[in-house]
Amino acid sequence: MSQPAGRVLALLELLQTRHRSTAAELAGHLGVDERTVRRYVGTLVELGIPVTADRGRHGGYRLHPGYKLPPLMLTDDEAVAVLLGLVVAERVGLATEQPATATALAKIRRVLPAVLADRLAAVQEQLGFTVRRTGREPGPASGTLLALASAARHRQRVAVDYRSWRGERSHRELDPYGLVFHAGRWYVTGHDHRRGEIRTFRLDRIGAVTPGAATFTVPDGFEAVTWVTRSLAGVPYPHEVEVLLEIDLVAARRRIPPSVAELTAGADGVLLRARAQSLPGMAALLAGLGCPFTVRQPDALRAEVAAHARRLADWAVRPAGGQPPSPRRPLD
Repeated sequence: MSQPAGRVLALLELLQTRHRSTAAELAGHLGVDERTVRRYVGTLVELGIPVTADRGRHGGYRLHPGYKLPPLMLTDDEAVAVLLGLVVAERVGLATEQPATATALAKIRRVLPAVLADRLAAVQEQLGFTVRRTGREPGPASGTLLALASAARHRQRVAVDYRSWRGERSHRELDPYGLVFHAGRWYVTGHDHRRGEIRTFRLDRIGAVTPGAATFTVPDGFEAVTWVTRSLAGVPYPHEVEVLLEIDLVAARRRIPPSVAELTAGADGVLLRARAQSLPGMAALLAGLGCPFTVRQPDALRAEVAAHARRLADWAVRPAGGQPPSPRRPLD
């Protein structure tokens, strides 16, 4: 920045992001000498911003603790980053229950230069996504999300009111190990003291969250994302599936989401284990992988793969614009 006013604002930005900085450190960041830094600090004080100067070997400049700064001042690049983050959060469902995204976008646009605001509006209108939310899934309450995040960070046990998918209500004590956003929904996973085991809960079904005095330790090697995706893949659907894929593990993971199946590398390929609600749907998934495979169980899945192959063969020979053959049973 070439103008003194710009450097004064840059000094304020540095003081916002640092607990304490020496005059030499600030001078180095601003490209001025220490005497000029002291003059800039005086300017901030004249503007009513309480900058404290601590003397001594470890002294420096800092903002007075508890001082509430004026509204955020964003550079063009920072404004672009914030707006894109809000747009992406809304498109993929990464939001809480309150419709805050639109109001936040409107507030930021009101303080942007007209040219930049117009360009960002064009980005928002023209931006397409290959990954979209599958439906309007309910978001969690902001207070629930913040309370659980704080408890997980500080390893603090909480009491929660929970509503199951059946509508049954319960009161539980939970050691929250971590939060996970997966497939359009928020989850918390941790030790459920009512069941005496690690469980996963949807945040939009959690009511009151009450922090307790007890603390906890997360088990060594525990990874919240891995646990949640595996637990969701193991939802008790009626069909237990095992299929050997002639493919390497890296390629298999690119094609099969962790919420669909558990994948294990072996000498002959990758073993897919899953519980499926629909065998025709599993047959279609396997056919779309583009690699050879062997169905180990159940036998009914082999029959569904064969039926799917016959349907594909029938569709392949349909004449263009001609009368299609009699329909068979559609895919589930």
